[in-house]
Amino acid sequence: MSGKTTGPASAGLIILICVLVAGLEGYDIQAFGVAAPKLVAEFHLGPGQQGWAASAAMIGLVIGAFVGGWVADRIGRKPVLLVSVAAVGIFSVDTALSHSFPALLWARLATGLGFGGAMPNLIAVATEISPLDRRAGTVSTVFCGMPAGGAVVSLIARAAGSALPWRTLFLIGGIAPLLLVPVVLVLLPETRPAHGKELDRNLARALFGGGRGLATLLLWAAFVLTLVVLYLLLNWLPTLVIAKGLTPADGAAASLSFNLVSIVGSLLLGFVVDRSGFRWPLAATYAGLAAVMLAMGAASGAVALLALSGAAGFLVLGAQYALYAWAPTLYPPQVRAAGAGAAVGVGRFGSIIGPLLAGQLREAGFTAGQVLGVMAPVVVAAGLGAFALSYVAAARAD
Repeated sequence: MSGKTTGPASAGLIILICVLVAGLEGYDIQAFGVAAPKLVAEFHLGPGQQGWAASAAMIGLVIGAFVGGWVADRIGRKPVLLVSVAAVGIFSVDTALSHSFPALLWARLATGLGFGGAMPNLIAVATEISPLDRRAGTVSTVFCGMPAGGAVVSLIARAAGSALPWRTLFLIGGIAPLLLVPVVLVLLPETRPAHGKELDRNLARALFGGGRGLATLLLWAAFVLTLVVLYLLLNWLPTLVIAKGLTPADGAAASLSFNLVSIVGSLLLGFVVDRSGFRWPLAATYAGLAAVMLAMGAASGAVALLALSGAAGFLVLGAQYALYAWAPTLYPPQVRAAGAGAAVGVGRFGSIIGPLLAGQLREAGFTAGQVLGVMAPVVVAAGLGAFALSYVAAARAD
């Protein structure tokens, strides 16, 4: 990390801890998606209220990402990660204990604050411990914890079946981070931000000074639009599959396919980006994802939806994690976490919009297939933003 040399063994340990922390968010997001049908029935929520419940954690994450990145650049990554992981555990348990819609919203908001504090620091840590030619692969490896965590939820749901209480999912999601707190405390090496009075830590200048303004805006646009699609699928995929006339077990299977196959896509695209750059691999990824979203909208059979769900996970997670790897490279080391945090924070408006958009479209009478089809032009716009960023970043490097 900044000012430190990290050996292979310690680097591997740091990556493992980061994978586990990233897995917490993947678990939580998928837990909400799997729990949604029963949770909605218990609280008597309409589609619009379901969208707000799904987005509350993302609102907290936006706030937490800005604050967490800014604080970590001043006091180090470890204290922020400790507080963040503990908050996730406490408020996930609080989610499980909620008995009213307002209490549920507040618990989800506070859980999101914890995730927001952790995210930019995971990106910064992965960037700082990896060689330049393996940076995208390292970041992708860390964030493979997210779909792995989501896959755990899907496996639990399939194993337990309809008898599984939705509150149990969030109790598990609260106990796991509380158990992880001492692991972070004891095993994660202490890190310090770059020191020196001459270092400029002004966030506005970091984001928009030195000719970085256009690159920052294009990065934010790609983040927002990609996360609209990703979080709509993470939160609504089981519900949309069921709305197509299939069973809850099919919905859980689609989520499992989405998460498991996305791990392969993330690792493969990270490998390709490290060798070929961001431009053409991302262009191909977004083009493929647009086609998959259209196909998902038209599909009706369980086998087709299972396969397309996996393809969607492969492509959208691969694209998002490549953007995670790209973000910190655009900013000076002393504001790396803050720059990444700003991208995560602004991008998470997309994660708020996605679930809300699905809820509003369903409430307006859109079919499940139409909701999925609407995502295709969103994907195209995200791809154009990333493509333009590749030229802007290259011009700045020259």
